[in-house]
Amino acid sequence: MAQSIKLNDHIINVENYEEQNINGLTQVSVDFKVTSENYHEIAVLLYEGTFNVDVPDKNLNFNGTITQYYTSVTNLYKEGEIGDYHVTLMEVSLEN
Repeated sequence: MAQSIKLNDHIINVENYEEQNINGLTQVSVDFKVTSENYHEIAVLLYEGTFNVDVPDKNLNFNGTITQYYTSVTNLYKEGEIGDYHVTLMEVSLEN
């Protein structure tokens, strides 16, 4: 299992990692914790939507976009809280 994933040079430590090949394209799903202290940074990052995805433990790198994203209902505006995040990224071509 991968221990971390890098989205646009931002390293995220993951608790769960799944990888699939769908019609020749890579899809990864990750679960990770977000604290009230890093909530804003993660929210801004995820709003970018499309990323350079790097999974160092798997020697995997691709351009991917979020296809699924959900969080726990934790109030991360409250100091000391920790939320659960799930993100699925699908490989895309950036060529037009």
